[in-house]
Amino acid sequence: MHTPPVTIIGAGLGGLTLARVLHVHGIPVTVYEAEASPSARAQGGLLDIHDYNGQLALKAAGLMDEFHAIVLEGRQALRVLDTDGTVLLDKADDGTGGRPEVQRGELRQILLDSLPAGTVRWGHKAAGIRTLGEGRHEVEFDDGSTVVTGLLVGADGAWSRVRPHLSAATPEYAGTSTVETYLFDADTRHPATAKAVGGGMLIVPAPGREIFAHRETGDTLHTYVALARPLDWFAAIDFTDAAEATSRIAREFDGWAPELTALITDGDTAPVLRHQYALPTEHRWDRVPGMTLLGDAAHLTPPNGDGANRAMLDGAELGQALAAHPDDVELALTEYEQEMFRRSSEVVMFDGAEVRGMDSDGNTVHAMIDMITKKDG
Repeated sequence: MHTPPVTIIGAGLGGLTLARVLHVHGIPVTVYEAEASPSARAQGGLLDIHDYNGQLALKAAGLMDEFHAIVLEGRQALRVLDTDGTVLLDKADDGTGGRPEVQRGELRQILLDSLPAGTVRWGHKAAGIRTLGEGRHEVEFDDGSTVVTGLLVGADGAWSRVRPHLSAATPEYAGTSTVETYLFDADTRHPATAKAVGGGMLIVPAPGREIFAHRETGDTLHTYVALARPLDWFAAIDFTDAAEATSRIAREFDGWAPELTALITDGDTAPVLRHQYALPTEHRWDRVPGMTLLGDAAHLTPPNGDGANRAMLDGAELGQALAAHPDDVELALTEYEQEMFRRSSEVVMFDGAEVRGMDSDGNTVHAMIDMITKKDG
């Protein structure tokens, strides 16, 4: 017996990693993606790919050489500043950090390029799923087309169309939202801000608010302004008026050093609001024949530096389990899910939920430095 052809919903990093590992092992796979093309939307900023999960997935996919070719040298540097601009921690990138940074879009392209032409079917948004019995499921797409599969994997993110057929859990607002901005040509146009950010990542924490910034390719600064506010607070801001939205967000940082607030006020792009949602930490489901989940569809958390890495490892481990048990798909899915459940319940030890609530009095620069120092120790 052989593993049946696999149908993956979602061409994010997790779904594509699974597709690649299945391809390596000769298992037929098709990925259906709602986006019209690989370039239909921007793919986000930098990702630090960890040696204990994301890189393990890339090894399983046979793509480590391609990965090393897109690493941005020096971006593991880290600075922690106080709100007045005082530098309290300045760590250089000595190449031993184990978390090299890459552009998400370039990493996704590596995975896409590693798959045979036609593996990803673009412009196919899942509209409904029907269980046919004996592990078979029918997926209907919004254009009216359908596909029947003996193995369906939901890699379709926070608002997964597959998850409701396994679990009644739905994402809930995590109490924090981020506003994204960019500064281009920062070294020449915004030298003080570029100096504050340094060569890698900048963190400026305070109770109820934070500024994170990454130096991306060249001298582009990508900023994530985080605020612990309810949804209705953000709803009162007109984000279709970029100047108004920028001004309102910037007021939450009154008194901060101007080289830091410039990351908000001087942005070269309109501010983009992103609410953070999460599934319950102990999210589980009973085994459903011929169906499973990976990545955010399975264990959505607020951004913590680990989500993409865990999704990729999910994909790699699921692919390896299916390859190891070609005559028993249900055993493969059970082994994969049990390990994934165990891993998803682990506490993230860096820039994540374990650290402290952002709205707590403990969200301070000194607490952040203590956490980083202990982790490095």
